[in-house]
Amino acid sequence: MNGSASNGQSNGRPDGHYIATHRLNKVFQLGEQHIRPLNDVTLSIDRGQFTAIMGPSGSGKSTLLYLLGGLDKPTSGALVVAGQRIDQMSSEELAMFRQRTVGFVFQQFFLVPTMTALENVALPGIFAGIPRDERENRAARILTMLGMGDRLENRPSQLSGGQMQRVAIGRALFNNPPIIMADEPTGQLDSKTGTLVIEMLKALVVQRGKTVIFVTHEQGVAAYADRILHLKDGRVVSDERPALEKMPNEA
Repeated sequence: MNGSASNGQSNGRPDGHYIATHRLNKVFQLGEQHIRPLNDVTLSIDRGQFTAIMGPSGSGKSTLLYLLGGLDKPTSGALVVAGQRIDQMSSEELAMFRQRTVGFVFQQFFLVPTMTALENVALPGIFAGIPRDERENRAARILTMLGMGDRLENRPSQLSGGQMQRVAIGRALFNNPPIIMADEPTGQLDSKTGTLVIEMLKALVVQRGKTVIFVTHEQGVAAYADRILHLKDGRVVSDERPALEKMPNEA
């Protein structure tokens, strides 16, 4: 995205990119101090891209992800996601945007311990007002797709870390959002299970056309991405395209 995007074109899509930011800033006040986790970030991400965000602790990775997903609002700058200027939305509009457009996966899973795997995946359907039979049938189909068809009635305490993350991914997929955002989705998993989870996210891009953005500190996990954005001190300092870099060697 170049400087011409600053006018926030009337269709809400600067330069026609699916996701775009222009001079995005986030500032927190901590006593007398101003903490700036994001500093003039301008970037664009195309539909169907599998994008990793990397950087040292405190570089602004999760802050950027939460802004892109509408979980937080920027202090200044333009932010377009799926053709919508979400930096200009009210809290109610952002809630509706998240419900329809973005599914979230977190490092800590955030499953309800008293609910079964089926009920956890079906949870967004309650907030969307979907009848119980319909939401449970949909949840069962999603869990079966994720290889969890034999675990529908298990509660989180009866599942492994990898199985819990699959349930969390299933919950993120429940409303069939076009975008999935994941914050350290392999952070609580051993390397073998983490590989299975990241391959599952990659399959959502390749097989189902989802746009997936994930934060990770693991180079081996980031290597699965089409693109790796490196952040440092709240700025994007490099933009790698591993798939494109491999192509000449494969030719």
